Amino acid sequence: MDRKRLLRSPLAWLAVVVIAFVLYSLFSDDTRGYAAKDTSVALSQLESGNVTNALIDDKEQRLRLTLKNGVDGESKIYAQYPAGASDAIFAAVQKAAPTGGFNTKVTSDNSIFSILIYLLPIGLILFFLFWMMNNSQGGGNKVMGFGKSKAKLLNKDMPSTKFTDVAGADEAVEELYEIKDFLQNPARYQALGAKIPKGVLLYGPPGTGKTLLARAVAGEAGVPFYTISGSDFVEMFVGVGASRVRDLFEQAKANSPAIIFVDEIDAVGRHRGAGMGGGHDEREQTLNQLLVEMDGFEAKGGIILIAATNRPDILDPALLRPGRFDRQIPVTAPDLRGRQAVLAVHAKGKPFADDVDFVALSKRTVGMSGADLANVINEAALLTARFNGNVITNAALEESVDRVTSGPARKGKVISEKERKITAYHEGGHTLAAWAMEDLEPVYKVTIMPRGRTGGHALVVPEDDKGLLTRSEMIARLVMAMGGRAAEELVFAEPTTGASSDIAMATKTARAMVTEYGMSAKLGAVKYGTGDDEPFLGRTYGSTPSYSHETAGEIDDEVRALIEAAHTEAWAVLNENRDILDKLAMELLEKETLDRKDLTRIFVDVVKRPKITSFDEFGARIPSTLPPIKTPGELAIERGEEWPRKPAAPAYASAGQQGYLLPPGQPSGVMSGAAPSGPVGFPSGGSPYGQADVNRYGYTPAPPPGAPGYQGPQPATNGGAPHNGYHGSSSGDSARPMPSNQGGYQPAGQLPANWTGGVLSGPLGPLPGRNPDAPAFAEGPTGYEAGVHPQGQHGYPHMGPAAPETGGWTRPDLTKPESAATAPQSSDPTDPWAPPKENDK
Repeated sequence: MDRKRLLRSPLAWLAVVVIAFVLYSLFSDDTRGYAAKDTSVALSQLESGNVTNALIDDKEQRLRLTLKNGVDGESKIYAQYPAGASDAIFAAVQKAAPTGGFNTKVTSDNSIFSILIYLLPIGLILFFLFWMMNNSQGGGNKVMGFGKSKAKLLNKDMPSTKFTDVAGADEAVEELYEIKDFLQNPARYQALGAKIPKGVLLYGPPGTGKTLLARAVAGEAGVPFYTISGSDFVEMFVGVGASRVRDLFEQAKANSPAIIFVDEIDAVGRHRGAGMGGGHDEREQTLNQLLVEMDGFEAKGGIILIAATNRPDILDPALLRPGRFDRQIPVTAPDLRGRQAVLAVHAKGKPFADDVDFVALSKRTVGMSGADLANVINEAALLTARFNGNVITNAALEESVDRVTSGPARKGKVISEKERKITAYHEGGHTLAAWAMEDLEPVYKVTIMPRGRTGGHALVVPEDDKGLLTRSEMIARLVMAMGGRAAEELVFAEPTTGASSDIAMATKTARAMVTEYGMSAKLGAVKYGTGDDEPFLGRTYGSTPSYSHETAGEIDDEVRALIEAAHTEAWAVLNENRDILDKLAMELLEKETLDRKDLTRIFVDVVKRPKITSFDEFGARIPSTLPPIKTPGELAIERGEEWPRKPAAPAYASAGQQGYLLPPGQPSGVMSGAAPSGPVGFPSGGSPYGQADVNRYGYTPAPPPGAPGYQGPQPATNGGAPHNGYHGSSSGDSARPMPSNQGGYQPAGQLPANWTGGVLSGPLGPLPGRNPDAPAFAEGPTGYEAGVHPQGQHGYPHMGPAAPETGGWTRPDLTKPESAATAPQSSDPTDPWAPPKENDK
């Protein structure tokens, strides 16, 4: 604690008062050097004439005597006497006639000191109340400063976190980097008429790095950064929240450009009118003031509000509209590559064994957030230190993942052999049922070691991050969920309470299939109900169900049918493989935990079950027998090519495309000479693919004029407009590339009158021409011109370099239904669909 904080502490001042009082009592006591004796001893000394000096203190009712011959070795004694005996004591002293004489001491009260003595307790109480009120309103605010903002300005304490410290959220970093670049280099954006976003909302599940991103912005921005929590606005006094919002924006405006970060904004930005009564909520007044400050009648330029929440669904719509929160950036759990990057960040500075596989660990931790992954690495380090290890091993990482997901192992729990046997068959039923399903990933691990609130578990880890589930996959999950219950019924002839959580999960999944996903052929693709997770009671109070009682009964029947079908399927799997189930249970009882290698050995004879098709009723909608197309990745893998391909250098915009958008006085070439900054101002770095500068986001800065690879505007030699290799005209003419010694836009033929192949102009004006060596053009998925791939794959743009030779392939007539492979060839030189001549290539 520093000196200033020590002086502000009320305990320190209280200690000073106590010490002063003790010192005053010590030094003001005039009985120092006198021994206390009984009154009878003092009177006997007076009667015997052994007193040389006496002093009567009337106020303290104390008699002090100096003796000729000491009593018990004490020559100076004092004694107390009652108030009514003052006259008798005076007479006794007078009769004894001490040789040194005697005296009386009459002390009068000091009125000021007496008043202070009485006021001291009252003053201490008032001081304590003053300190309590001051402390309740914030340490830096005065006692009545209720409306002052409690936001903390990060200046000297600016976080050292940078964007390089954030992993697994590249898209969010890219969006926030643009905010930071706009604040530091506004001229380039203002020249294009761009305006800085007024607000950025970071939303996502807990632990995904929203606050970490804000800390990175604070560390990179280089402008005043105010941070405050949403709960700091509203307290017990009415109007405090709105006043603090005004004060916060006034502070930021005085130091603009500035950034305000509000963490957990749902505490103040909750949807208005959410209550059942008609009363006014203080949060609504605070929210109204926040709406006005962000985009009201008086615009406050140079202030960017960044907010974070994990409940965007409860925020007020007026808060989310453009002009307030212009950008809403999702911060989700990282994917496979993101998890690898997060693990690499948290693994820095920690010793790991040589055989540690972070790729396998990232596959093992599907669905974990960045905070979960950080906890996994930290738990592994703690476990290694607990067992006096020197390096973190795969076993420590595996155990740490189990601890994070399921809790610590309860090795000391006493479990009977009967219960262990039931648990082994239960978890074995889950495992065997899942292994026999065609549409379910193999079980990663099964254990009967109790962890947390579970007695064991069978873990299925997806091979990749899945965003979609088919009906067959969901039914397979139902079969796995009912495998434990089926094993108990099959082996022990009665169920146990251990399947309660499995039944709850199966019921929830089946009901979602029927009411949310439209996977019931009987009830159709209809959503039933508005959801049970409505956070506002006022919206649903008094409302009627969105479906009838008969429909509710049909929903229950469909849910029951799904669960019964899955239960029957699980029973059939276990009954057909009873010997394998017994073998699995025995090994579980011996080893307690089995991994995928053990399961592969045990289940070598398990045959995959066919899909359950009893729910695949499409009626008159008969599915097509034609297979879906193959993706570019699948085609590349079949050809033995590398996938995913390395990104090619991006094509640079030319003056003919975008140069006219610049205001007067600006250079006509977009981004020409803009190195070393990328298209949005990102820092450049060494390219792993041969370009001179490629930053971490894949942006390559435009090379300066005259440098290799420059694709900007070239000087015209015939007085025409500058060109960049391909040419077109505003009338939509098709064109051929011009030699390097020619300029302007020269058409090379007109399109037919029945042209239906799509637009010839993009959003920035006429397209500058097409590549003659590319296949024919058609309308792409977004309205732009796109090529038709020789193999029939559509949507491939061919605005860049020439496509490779296609060997006899002819351009199709896109006005006819023939495919590219069967389109007739034409020899008419005026036909725009005729193959290009040799001198055109």
